Amino acid sequence: MIKYLIIIPALLLLAVLAAVVRTLLRPRKKSDYKPHENEEEALRLAEKLSEMIKYDTTSHAGVAEVEKFLGFHKVLEKLFPLVHEKLQKTEIDGNLLFYWKGKSSEKPILLMSHQDVVPAEGEWIHEPFSGDIADGKVWGRGASDTKCSVMAFFEAVEELLAEGYTPPTDVYLASSCTEEWAGDGAPKIVEELRRRGVELYLLCDEGGGIISEPIGGIHGNFAMVGVFEKGKADVKFTAKSTGGHASAPTKGTPIARLAAFVDETEKHSPFRKKLLPEVAAMFTTLSDYASFGLRLFMGNLWLFAPLLKAVLPAISAQGAAMLKTTIAFTMQSGSDAYNVIPQEATLGANMRFIPHQGEKESLELIRRRAEKHGLSMEIIHSNDFTPPVDINGSGYRLVENVIAETFPGLASSPYVMTGATDAQFYQPICKNCIRFAPVIYGPEQMKGMHGLNENIEYECLPGAVRFYKNLIKAEK
Repeated sequence: MIKYLIIIPALLLLAVLAAVVRTLLRPRKKSDYKPHENEEEALRLAEKLSEMIKYDTTSHAGVAEVEKFLGFHKVLEKLFPLVHEKLQKTEIDGNLLFYWKGKSSEKPILLMSHQDVVPAEGEWIHEPFSGDIADGKVWGRGASDTKCSVMAFFEAVEELLAEGYTPPTDVYLASSCTEEWAGDGAPKIVEELRRRGVELYLLCDEGGGIISEPIGGIHGNFAMVGVFEKGKADVKFTAKSTGGHASAPTKGTPIARLAAFVDETEKHSPFRKKLLPEVAAMFTTLSDYASFGLRLFMGNLWLFAPLLKAVLPAISAQGAAMLKTTIAFTMQSGSDAYNVIPQEATLGANMRFIPHQGEKESLELIRRRAEKHGLSMEIIHSNDFTPPVDINGSGYRLVENVIAETFPGLASSPYVMTGATDAQFYQPICKNCIRFAPVIYGPEQMKGMHGLNENIEYECLPGAVRFYKNLIKAEK
């Protein structure tokens, strides 16, 4: 017994020393890409994006607003005349699909991003639909989410058409008008592609992007390439009782049971953490750009994976969400009066499913937890995670190579989408559903999405256009 007490710590010490030496032998890298673009060209593209922002394309859940989007299509036709003249255009209830015939139809690609935007509320520095160009930025709702990428791939095709270029393979452009509320826009486009018998080799949607400081302690710009999306569900928990007057409270009231359920779930999550291959690859890639301490832990997952899983929630909520299924409590209702114990109280929550503990298992775990506290559970909406893109496959490597070609000095990494995109609907006809918008999202841009003062730095727009041109030109 004493022998083992000596041997185990000695082996652990040797492993730590090996990790330290290994880390010291790997020099720290820098992701030093910064856009250095022609100001005149950047402003020309900024003007196009500005015109698109000025047209209000706010969408509302469950509301058909076809005429609004048909008006926006006229803006696109004015800005990109060759695209509309030379490509086959299909309009489906406000959703757009363009077809550009290439030299081959064997490995078609699709470039996509959505036209619709979320409502703009609150006090803005620049009016939300002004499209103002000021302080090196284009301002307004949709600037970063995601009219910037719509503009960029339309402009890429427009410029290539002006050169008389024919792509090596068929190219499709798509843009739904219901993405912000996961509506039926993208499914209608997919239905049309399936009717035509199209099997896509690759699609490139929004989601990831060129993100500044993707994890705390890692500085610079990084191309974070989304390779799958977590599943999601909206669930409702209900607690019932006979109610009563607040002057004579009993234990176990509906609100007390809901509160106990929330407290236990937040303190003791029923969902297990796991480093998926895509997440491990992300940490390993980013470790080369981190300070020594982070480089030691993130670059030696063979030893420190358990420690990383334990401490990551304290470092990054975004990073922690890539390790497990999450649940966020978002809505609550009870009595309408301060002096009345409710007969019924409800709690709403949003869940996000991870591949190692998907929709079915995660919902069952939270249902059991709810029943323990005397709660019933209703699933309002639910869908599972999307199959991950093979990060060692040809599709992912193609995008990685185009990023390196377009943005010299920019490091790229796989990225897990904790939010949702239209790409989820294309899984039946495409194995390589990439989520990557080739624009820079700094802290200000990330905060502005769905928030106040949305903007994009216009210096990054020429690079975005080049990325799409290079992706179209690349041999598949």
